[in-house]
Amino acid sequence: MSTTVGVIGGGQLARMLIPAAVNLGIDLRVLAEADGMSAGLAASMVGDYRDFDTVLAFAETVDVITFDHEHVPQSVLRELVARGVTVRPGPEALVFAQDKIEMRRRLGELGLPVPDWAAVENPTELAAFIAEHGGRAVVKTPRGGYDGKGVRVVTHKHEVDDWFTALAEDANGGALLVEEHVPYTRELAQLVARRPSGQVAVWPVVETVQRDGVCAEVIAPAPLSSGRLAAVAADIATRVAEGIGVCGVMAVELFQTTDERLLINELAMRPHNSGHWSIEGSTTSQFEQHLRAVLDLPLGATTPRDEWSVMVNILGGPAEGTLFDRYPAAFAAHPSAKVHNYGKDPRIGRKVGHVTVGGADLDDVAYEARATAAIFQD
Repeated sequence: MSTTVGVIGGGQLARMLIPAAVNLGIDLRVLAEADGMSAGLAASMVGDYRDFDTVLAFAETVDVITFDHEHVPQSVLRELVARGVTVRPGPEALVFAQDKIEMRRRLGELGLPVPDWAAVENPTELAAFIAEHGGRAVVKTPRGGYDGKGVRVVTHKHEVDDWFTALAEDANGGALLVEEHVPYTRELAQLVARRPSGQVAVWPVVETVQRDGVCAEVIAPAPLSSGRLAAVAADIATRVAEGIGVCGVMAVELFQTTDERLLINELAMRPHNSGHWSIEGSTTSQFEQHLRAVLDLPLGATTPRDEWSVMVNILGGPAEGTLFDRYPAAFAAHPSAKVHNYGKDPRIGRKVGHVTVGGADLDDVAYEARATAAIFQD
Protein backbone atom coordinates (compact mmCIF):
# COMPACT_ATOMS: atom_id res chain seq x y z
CA MET A 1 0.00 0.00 0.00
CA SER A 2 1.20 3.51 -0.81
CA THR A 3 1.99 5.52 2.32
CA THR A 4 3.79 8.64 1.05
CA VAL A 5 1.40 11.26 -0.31
CA GLY A 6 2.70 14.22 -2.28
CA VAL A 7 0.60 17.39 -2.45
CA ILE A 8 1.18 19.91 -5.22
CA GLY A 9 0.47 23.36 -3.81
CA GLY A 10 1.36 24.83 -0.45
CA GLY A 11 -1.85 26.61 0.52
CA GLN A 12 -4.16 26.17 3.49
CA LEU A 13 -5.77 23.02 2.11
CA ALA A 14 -2.41 21.27 2.09
CA ARG A 15 -1.78 22.67 5.57
CA MET A 16 -4.99 21.14 6.89
CA LEU A 17 -4.06 17.76 5.41
CA ILE A 18 -1.04 17.63 7.73
CA PRO A 19 -2.83 16.77 11.02
CA ALA A 20 -4.90 14.10 9.29
CA ALA A 21 -1.75 12.56 7.82
CA VAL A 22 0.02 12.65 11.19
CA ASN A 23 -2.91 10.88 12.86
CA LEU A 24 -2.84 8.11 10.25
CA GLY A 25 0.94 7.80 10.21
CA ILE A 26 1.10 8.88 6.58
CA ASP A 27 4.18 10.65 5.27
CA LEU A 28 2.90 13.87 3.67
CA ARG A 29 5.16 15.94 1.46
CA VAL A 30 4.36 19.24 -0.22
CA LEU A 31 5.60 20.95 -3.37
CA ALA A 32 5.13 24.60 -2.39
CA GLU A 33 5.14 27.49 -4.83
CA ALA A 34 7.33 29.64 -2.56
CA ASP A 35 8.97 29.71 0.83
CA GLY A 36 6.78 30.62 3.78
CA MET A 37 3.48 29.29 2.44
CA SER A 38 0.73 27.91 4.67
CA ALA A 39 1.82 24.29 4.26
CA GLY A 40 5.50 25.08 4.78
CA LEU A 41 5.57 22.65 7.71
CA ALA A 42 5.47 19.78 5.21
CA ALA A 43 7.19 21.42 2.23
CA SER A 44 9.91 19.10 0.99
CA MET A 45 10.37 21.07 -2.24
CA VAL A 46 9.79 24.61 -3.46
CA GLY A 47 9.26 25.13 -7.15
CA ASP A 48 7.02 25.91 -10.10
CA TYR A 49 4.14 23.43 -10.48
CA ARG A 50 3.97 24.38 -14.18
CA ASP A 51 7.50 23.09 -14.83
CA PHE A 52 7.51 19.39 -15.71
CA ASP A 53 11.04 18.65 -14.51
CA THR A 54 10.27 20.21 -11.12
CA VAL A 55 7.05 18.25 -10.72
CA LEU A 56 8.66 15.01 -11.88
CA ALA A 57 11.51 15.39 -9.39
CA PHE A 58 8.91 15.84 -6.65
CA ALA A 59 6.81 12.91 -7.86
CA GLU A 60 9.82 10.60 -7.67
CA THR A 61 9.90 11.12 -3.88
CA VAL A 62 6.30 10.05 -3.21
CA ASP A 63 3.91 7.18 -3.95
CA VAL A 64 0.86 9.15 -5.05
CA ILE A 65 0.30 12.75 -6.18
CA THR A 66 -2.70 14.84 -5.17
CA PHE A 67 -3.46 18.57 -5.11
CA ASP A 68 -4.05 21.71 -3.08
CA HIS A 69 -5.42 23.39 -6.24
CA GLU A 70 -6.45 22.51 -9.81
CA HIS A 71 -3.94 24.63 -11.72
CA VAL A 72 -1.28 22.09 -12.71
CA PRO A 73 -1.25 22.03 -16.54
CA GLN A 74 -2.77 19.04 -18.29
CA SER A 75 0.45 18.55 -20.27
CA VAL A 76 2.38 18.07 -17.01
CA LEU A 77 -0.21 15.73 -15.51
CA ARG A 78 -0.54 13.54 -18.59
CA GLU A 79 3.22 13.16 -18.90
CA LEU A 80 3.41 12.11 -15.24
CA VAL A 81 0.79 9.44 -15.84
CA ALA A 82 2.59 8.29 -19.00
CA ARG A 83 5.70 7.75 -16.88
CA GLY A 84 3.82 5.61 -14.39
CA VAL A 85 3.18 8.18 -11.66
CA THR A 86 -0.05 7.65 -9.68
CA VAL A 87 -2.02 10.91 -9.89
CA ARG A 88 -5.32 11.24 -7.98
CA PRO A 89 -7.54 12.72 -9.20
CA GLY A 90 -6.15 11.96 -12.64
CA PRO A 91 -5.97 14.41 -15.53
CA GLU A 92 -9.02 12.89 -17.23
CA ALA A 93 -11.16 13.94 -14.25
CA LEU A 94 -9.29 17.08 -13.23
CA VAL A 95 -9.83 18.71 -16.62
CA PHE A 96 -13.48 19.22 -15.70
CA ALA A 97 -12.47 21.37 -12.72
CA GLN A 98 -9.86 23.21 -14.79
CA ASP A 99 -12.02 24.11 -17.79
CA LYS A 100 -15.59 25.27 -17.18
CA ILE A 101 -16.64 24.73 -20.78
CA GLU A 102 -15.42 21.13 -20.72
CA MET A 103 -17.22 20.72 -17.38
CA ARG A 104 -20.51 21.95 -18.83
CA ARG A 105 -20.19 19.66 -21.85
CA ARG A 106 -19.49 16.58 -19.75
CA LEU A 107 -22.25 17.29 -17.24
CA GLY A 108 -24.65 17.66 -20.15
CA GLU A 109 -23.55 14.29 -21.53
CA LEU A 110 -24.26 12.77 -18.12
CA GLY A 111 -27.74 14.28 -18.08
CA LEU A 112 -27.04 16.33 -14.95
CA PRO A 113 -28.84 19.61 -14.17
CA VAL A 114 -26.94 22.77 -15.19
CA PRO A 115 -27.91 26.30 -16.20
CA ASP A 116 -28.49 26.89 -19.89
CA TRP A 117 -25.10 27.82 -21.38
CA ALA A 118 -23.05 28.39 -24.52
CA ALA A 119 -19.43 28.82 -25.55
CA VAL A 120 -19.11 32.21 -27.28
CA GLU A 121 -16.16 33.46 -29.32
CA ASN A 122 -17.20 37.04 -30.05
CA PRO A 123 -19.54 39.85 -28.93
CA THR A 124 -22.12 39.00 -31.60
CA GLU A 125 -22.60 35.49 -30.21
CA LEU A 126 -22.76 36.90 -26.70
CA ALA A 127 -25.41 39.45 -27.71
CA ALA A 128 -27.58 36.69 -29.16
CA PHE A 129 -27.39 34.68 -25.95
CA ILE A 130 -28.22 37.72 -23.79
CA ALA A 131 -31.24 38.50 -25.98
CA GLU A 132 -32.49 34.92 -25.72
CA HIS A 133 -32.23 34.96 -21.91
CA GLY A 134 -34.12 38.04 -20.85
CA GLY A 135 -31.40 40.65 -21.30
CA ARG A 136 -28.99 39.38 -18.65
CA ALA A 137 -26.37 36.64 -18.51
CA VAL A 138 -23.33 35.48 -16.56
CA VAL A 139 -20.00 35.33 -18.40
CA LYS A 140 -17.07 33.31 -17.05
CA THR A 141 -13.50 32.82 -18.13
CA PRO A 142 -13.17 29.06 -18.67
CA ARG A 143 -9.94 28.75 -16.70
CA GLY A 144 -8.44 30.20 -13.56
CA GLY A 145 -11.40 31.94 -11.94
CA TYR A 146 -12.16 31.51 -8.24
CA ASP A 147 -13.76 33.44 -5.35
CA GLY A 148 -15.72 35.59 -7.77
CA LYS A 149 -12.76 36.30 -10.08
CA GLY A 150 -13.35 35.64 -13.77
CA VAL A 151 -17.14 36.05 -13.40
CA ARG A 152 -19.26 38.97 -14.62
CA VAL A 153 -22.99 39.55 -14.79
CA VAL A 154 -23.62 41.36 -18.08
CA THR A 155 -26.45 43.01 -19.95
CA HIS A 156 -24.48 44.18 -23.00
CA LYS A 157 -22.18 42.38 -25.41
CA HIS A 158 -19.29 44.81 -24.91
CA GLU A 159 -18.97 44.33 -21.13
CA VAL A 160 -16.34 41.61 -21.59
CA ASP A 161 -14.49 43.03 -24.59
CA ASP A 162 -11.23 42.84 -22.66
CA TRP A 163 -11.71 39.08 -22.24
CA PHE A 164 -12.46 38.64 -25.94
CA THR A 165 -9.33 40.66 -26.73
CA ALA A 166 -7.25 38.41 -24.50
CA LEU A 167 -8.65 35.35 -26.27
CA ALA A 168 -7.81 36.82 -29.66
CA GLU A 169 -4.22 37.39 -28.53
CA ASP A 170 -3.92 33.84 -27.18
CA ALA A 171 -2.26 31.50 -29.65
CA ASN A 172 -4.61 28.74 -28.54
CA GLY A 173 -7.73 30.84 -29.11
CA GLY A 174 -10.80 29.65 -27.27
CA ALA A 175 -14.16 30.89 -26.07
CA LEU A 176 -15.89 32.34 -23.05
CA LEU A 177 -18.59 30.51 -21.10
CA VAL A 178 -21.92 32.33 -20.94
CA GLU A 179 -24.79 31.07 -18.79
CA GLU A 180 -28.33 32.08 -18.01
CA HIS A 181 -28.65 34.30 -14.96
CA VAL A 182 -30.26 31.80 -12.61
CA PRO A 183 -32.90 33.08 -10.15
CA TYR A 184 -31.93 31.26 -6.97
CA THR A 185 -32.85 31.41 -3.31
CA ARG A 186 -29.54 30.18 -1.90
CA GLU A 187 -26.27 28.43 -2.70
CA LEU A 188 -25.56 24.92 -1.48
CA ALA A 189 -22.55 22.64 -1.61
CA GLN A 190 -22.49 18.87 -1.62
CA LEU A 191 -19.21 17.24 -0.61
CA VAL A 192 -18.47 13.75 -1.87
CA ALA A 193 -15.50 11.40 -1.74
CA ARG A 194 -14.72 8.51 -4.07
CA ARG A 195 -11.89 5.97 -3.98
CA PRO A 196 -10.45 4.25 -7.09
CA SER A 197 -12.20 0.97 -6.32
CA GLY A 198 -15.54 2.80 -6.54
CA GLN A 199 -16.71 3.36 -2.96
CA VAL A 200 -18.47 6.72 -2.51
CA ALA A 201 -19.30 8.65 0.66
CA VAL A 202 -21.23 11.93 1.02
CA TRP A 203 -21.57 14.44 3.84
CA PRO A 204 -24.79 16.34 4.56
CA VAL A 205 -25.48 19.08 2.02
CA VAL A 206 -24.52 22.52 3.39
CA GLU A 207 -25.59 26.10 2.78
CA THR A 208 -22.88 28.53 1.75
CA VAL A 209 -23.20 32.28 2.28
CA GLN A 210 -21.26 34.39 -0.22
CA ARG A 211 -20.10 37.98 0.21
CA ASP A 212 -18.51 39.81 -2.74
CA GLY A 213 -18.07 36.48 -4.51
CA VAL A 214 -16.21 34.90 -1.58
CA CYS A 215 -17.58 32.23 0.74
CA ALA A 216 -18.12 33.86 4.14
CA GLU A 217 -20.08 31.21 6.07
CA VAL A 218 -21.08 27.56 5.84
CA ILE A 219 -24.04 26.07 7.73
CA ALA A 220 -24.05 22.29 8.11
CA PRO A 221 -26.44 20.77 7.40
CA ALA A 222 -28.22 23.30 5.22
CA PRO A 223 -31.40 24.45 7.02
CA LEU A 224 -34.59 22.86 5.66
CA SER A 225 -32.59 20.31 3.69
CA SER A 226 -33.78 17.02 5.13
CA GLY A 227 -35.66 14.55 2.96
CA ARG A 228 -35.86 15.00 -0.79
CA LEU A 229 -33.50 17.99 -1.15
CA ALA A 230 -30.69 16.17 0.69
CA ALA A 231 -31.29 13.02 -1.34
CA VAL A 232 -31.24 14.89 -4.66
CA ALA A 233 -28.03 16.77 -3.77
CA ALA A 234 -26.31 13.55 -2.73
CA ASP A 235 -27.48 11.80 -5.90
CA ILE A 236 -26.20 14.62 -8.11
CA ALA A 237 -22.75 14.59 -6.48
CA THR A 238 -22.51 10.80 -6.64
CA ARG A 239 -23.42 10.79 -10.33
CA VAL A 240 -20.81 13.47 -11.02
CA ALA A 241 -18.09 11.59 -9.09
CA GLU A 242 -18.84 8.31 -10.82
CA GLY A 243 -19.45 9.86 -14.23
CA ILE A 244 -16.10 11.63 -14.44
CA GLY A 245 -14.06 9.18 -12.38
CA VAL A 246 -13.15 11.39 -9.44
CA CYS A 247 -10.63 10.06 -6.94
CA GLY A 248 -10.53 11.97 -3.66
CA VAL A 249 -12.81 14.65 -2.25
CA MET A 250 -14.91 16.81 -4.56
CA ALA A 251 -17.27 19.69 -3.86
CA VAL A 252 -20.28 20.23 -6.10
CA GLU A 253 -21.50 23.81 -5.76
CA LEU A 254 -25.24 24.12 -6.38
CA PHE A 255 -27.93 26.74 -6.90
CA GLN A 256 -31.30 26.11 -5.29
CA THR A 257 -33.58 27.93 -7.71
CA THR A 258 -36.75 29.86 -6.97
CA ASP A 259 -38.75 26.95 -8.44
CA GLU A 260 -36.96 24.48 -6.09
CA ARG A 261 -34.58 22.89 -8.62
CA LEU A 262 -30.91 22.17 -7.94
CA LEU A 263 -28.47 23.25 -10.66
CA ILE A 264 -24.74 22.58 -10.68
CA ASN A 265 -22.68 25.77 -10.60
CA GLU A 266 -19.04 24.69 -10.10
CA LEU A 267 -16.87 21.66 -9.30
CA ALA A 268 -13.76 21.57 -7.10
CA MET A 269 -11.75 18.33 -7.08
CA ARG A 270 -9.97 18.66 -3.76
CA PRO A 271 -10.91 19.45 -0.17
CA HIS A 272 -13.03 22.58 -0.24
CA ASN A 273 -13.92 25.59 1.89
CA SER A 274 -17.47 24.27 2.22
CA GLY A 275 -16.11 21.20 4.02
CA HIS A 276 -13.94 22.82 6.69
CA TRP A 277 -16.72 22.35 9.25
CA SER A 278 -16.08 18.60 9.01
CA ILE A 279 -12.76 18.86 10.89
CA GLU A 280 -14.63 19.19 14.18
CA GLY A 281 -18.16 18.51 12.97
CA SER A 282 -17.97 15.12 11.26
CA THR A 283 -16.88 11.63 12.28
CA THR A 284 -14.43 11.78 9.36
CA SER A 285 -13.10 15.14 8.18
CA GLN A 286 -12.79 15.93 4.50
CA PHE A 287 -9.00 15.95 4.92
CA GLU A 288 -8.76 12.48 6.41
CA GLN A 289 -11.25 11.25 3.82
CA HIS A 290 -9.21 12.69 0.98
CA LEU A 291 -6.12 10.82 2.18
CA ARG A 292 -8.11 7.60 2.53
CA ALA A 293 -9.51 8.01 -0.96
CA VAL A 294 -6.25 8.73 -2.78
CA LEU A 295 -4.66 5.74 -1.03
CA ASP A 296 -7.71 3.59 -1.91
CA LEU A 297 -8.49 2.87 1.74
CA PRO A 298 -12.05 2.23 2.96
CA LEU A 299 -13.82 5.55 3.47
CA GLY A 300 -14.85 6.80 6.90
CA ALA A 301 -18.29 7.61 8.27
CA THR A 302 -19.56 11.11 7.53
CA THR A 303 -22.05 11.34 10.40
CA PRO A 304 -22.24 14.84 11.96
CA ARG A 305 -21.05 15.09 15.56
CA ASP A 306 -23.45 17.95 16.36
CA GLU A 307 -26.93 18.85 15.25
CA TRP A 308 -25.49 22.04 13.71
CA SER A 309 -22.04 23.26 12.71
CA VAL A 310 -21.29 26.77 11.48
CA MET A 311 -17.99 27.70 9.88
CA VAL A 312 -17.11 31.38 9.39
CA ASN A 313 -14.11 32.44 7.33
CA ILE A 314 -11.72 35.03 8.74
CA LEU A 315 -11.34 37.36 5.77
CA GLY A 316 -8.53 39.88 5.70
CA GLY A 317 -7.47 39.62 9.33
CA PRO A 318 -6.58 42.45 11.72
CA ALA A 319 -5.33 45.75 10.34
CA GLU A 320 -2.52 45.70 12.90
CA GLY A 321 -0.77 42.76 14.48
CA THR A 322 -1.49 39.08 13.88
CA LEU A 323 -4.31 36.60 14.47
CA PHE A 324 -2.31 35.27 17.41
CA ASP A 325 -2.54 38.69 19.07
CA ARG A 326 -6.33 38.29 19.20
CA TYR A 327 -6.28 34.82 20.77
CA PRO A 328 -6.67 35.96 24.40
CA ALA A 329 -9.85 37.92 23.65
CA ALA A 330 -11.33 35.27 21.35
CA PHE A 331 -10.58 32.31 23.59
CA ALA A 332 -11.84 34.04 26.72
CA ALA A 333 -15.10 35.19 25.16
CA HIS A 334 -15.87 32.07 23.13
CA PRO A 335 -14.28 28.94 24.65
CA SER A 336 -16.42 26.59 22.53
CA ALA A 337 -15.10 27.99 19.22
CA LYS A 338 -12.38 26.19 17.29
CA VAL A 339 -10.00 28.60 15.55
CA HIS A 340 -7.86 27.67 12.53
CA ASN A 341 -5.00 30.00 11.60
CA TYR A 342 -3.57 29.52 8.09
CA GLY A 343 -0.31 31.31 8.84
CA LYS A 344 -0.94 33.95 6.19
CA ASP A 345 -0.24 37.66 6.32
CA PRO A 346 -3.41 39.75 6.64
CA ARG A 347 -4.71 41.25 3.40
CA ILE A 348 -8.10 42.63 2.43
CA GLY A 349 -10.39 39.84 1.24
CA ARG A 350 -7.84 37.10 1.88
CA LYS A 351 -8.86 33.91 3.68
CA VAL A 352 -6.44 33.85 6.60
CA GLY A 353 -8.31 31.42 8.86
CA HIS A 354 -11.68 30.13 9.92
CA VAL A 355 -13.79 29.50 13.01
CA THR A 356 -16.10 26.54 13.61
CA VAL A 357 -18.69 26.07 16.34
CA GLY A 358 -21.01 23.11 16.82
CA GLY A 359 -24.09 22.62 18.98
CA ALA A 360 -27.81 21.92 19.25
CA ASP A 361 -29.22 25.43 18.66
CA LEU A 362 -28.48 26.99 15.27
CA ASP A 363 -28.96 30.59 16.45
CA ASP A 364 -26.51 30.11 19.32
CA VAL A 365 -23.99 28.26 17.17
CA ALA A 366 -24.10 30.90 14.42
CA TYR A 367 -23.73 33.73 16.95
CA GLU A 368 -20.69 32.11 18.60
CA ALA A 369 -18.97 31.47 15.25
CA ARG A 370 -19.65 34.95 13.86
CA ALA A 371 -18.70 36.73 17.07
CA THR A 372 -15.44 34.81 17.33
CA ALA A 373 -14.49 35.53 13.72
CA ALA A 374 -15.29 39.22 14.22
CA ILE A 375 -12.63 39.50 16.93
CA PHE A 376 -9.98 38.71 14.30
CA GLN A 377 -11.21 41.30 11.81
CA ASP A 378 -11.14 45.10 11.96
